[in-house]
Amino acid sequence: MTWRTRTPSAGPGPRTRIPTRTRPSPRRRTAVLTAAVALGALVPALASCGIRGTSVPVDAGGAPSRVSCKVPADSAAPVPPDSSRVTVYLECSSALAPVERTVTHPKQQPADRLRSARALLDELQEQPGPVEEEAGFVTAVPENLEVSGPRAGDPEGTLRLSARPEDLPSFALAQIVCTFGESAALGRTHGAVLGGPGDGHPQRYPCSDEVRTHPDSVLGAGSDVPGASG
Repeated sequence: MTWRTRTPSAGPGPRTRIPTRTRPSPRRRTAVLTAAVALGALVPALASCGIRGTSVPVDAGGAPSRVSCKVPADSAAPVPPDSSRVTVYLECSSALAPVERTVTHPKQQPADRLRSARALLDELQEQPGPVEEEAGFVTAVPENLEVSGPRAGDPEGTLRLSARPEDLPSFALAQIVCTFGESAALGRTHGAVLGGPGDGHPQRYPCSDEVRTHPDSVLGAGSDVPGASG
């Protein structure tokens, strides 16, 4: 702001000084105009790239980690004389994958079908060890679940669970079906005939490629077994 002196048009008296505003220089006007044009061009460019302005810092998190879903072969310990290796199916990356475990057989007790099923269920309920956990494995089988043999009138090969199969988490049921179905001790039938604690008829659940890839599908894959009576 500068001051200039203005003389009244008529009459004597002292001169008065009134403030006046100075106009910005041409160079400054040019700089302001250039900045405004640049900002106007930047906003559509950001919009076209899908970028939205924000005054809040955004934490996108770390990059997603990848897991192998495979236990290294050299991590398996030697099998003791009174033990054997079995295969169980655990969850990894929203699918099922086989894992080898070592099972100890009770002394002087022959391994029958029910005992083998119980040993496999115990392994499914066991939380993954450090190597399995690092490979991405988890288990969904409840720790309090039990398995028993067939009842009178059940189809051959039936195993009864302490909970109705359809009431189990889908991943847990898929783990049990594939572990039982791919077990040599249980006949490797590529499926399992399972019933619950009630009087409902057992159903056969397949361990198919679809079930291994999408374990949720096992809940709709059960079918009646011919010859079942209740």
